Amino acid sequence: MRVLVTGAAGHIGGHVIEDLLAHGHRIVATDLVPVDDPRLDRVHTGDLRDPGLVRDAMAGAEAVVHLGAIPHPNSDDGSALFATNCLTAHRVLDEAGRTGVRRVVAASSLAAVGLAWSPRPQSPRYVPLDEEHPTLVQDPYGLSKLVLEEAARATHRRHGTGIVCMRFPFTGTGERLAAQLAAVRDDPGGHRMDLWGWLDTRDAARAVRYALTAELTGCHILNVAADDTSSPVPTAQLLEEHHSGVPYFTELTGHASLFDTSACAKLLGFAPEYRRTPPAEAGGVEGGGVEAGGPAPGTASGPAGEGEG
Repeated sequence: MRVLVTGAAGHIGGHVIEDLLAHGHRIVATDLVPVDDPRLDRVHTGDLRDPGLVRDAMAGAEAVVHLGAIPHPNSDDGSALFATNCLTAHRVLDEAGRTGVRRVVAASSLAAVGLAWSPRPQSPRYVPLDEEHPTLVQDPYGLSKLVLEEAARATHRRHGTGIVCMRFPFTGTGERLAAQLAAVRDDPGGHRMDLWGWLDTRDAARAVRYALTAELTGCHILNVAADDTSSPVPTAQLLEEHHSGVPYFTELTGHASLFDTSACAKLLGFAPEYRRTPPAEAGGVEGGGVEAGGPAPGTASGPAGEGEG
């Protein structure tokens, strides 16, 4: 397929492009900064708030991967962050629908639940946390991701576009991931609000490709996370120490993730290949290694819910 990738110069964008090119897809890229890669069909440099740029970039696209957004809440002007992310999401999704794009994969975030960047301490209502968990969002970044998901639903209703919104946690690989794992190891309580979720960026790119090519219709919101936590502390201990009293709906054995990703596995046939290496097996770098492997034990579905996705 010819795939438009927005936010192509970003961390996930670079891995997505490498994965898609390796599997025979043709890429049109957009970003605020130039993307210098002769393998790409076209590159459009500019702001996704510009309707002309979005229209030109969308020409001839069969699918879209929308990664172009302010990817963090670190802004002195939360309203401007919210407005930018919402406008660019609607601009890209609506243009995709109008031009008959078959499939859109958009980067949402587990911040849409409202825990990760909450201005005050909160706990989930239950774990493993599934896509039907009630929203607790208070911050403008998480709120912008909720709006992205609603814009996706509206685009599907209006144009019939098949859309997958992927709720990613922290993503990283190499030194970026090693630094995150070390930070979690040294201060697990400092990461209580993100529920120690993580995903190797190579798995994030694979998940995007699976979502582009899966046989599906409708608009779907999916949790996409590693099968284990980012902490060397067992999951049951993490929950007891930092979210005491939160009900759980599966046995929390080992380092099982607190995010339910069963919908992603069922809809896309996707399972992460990379997991945090247990400290004893990390080649002397405690909590800093990542290995390919199968699903973490103890991961199961949370309570069923209603709604799209």
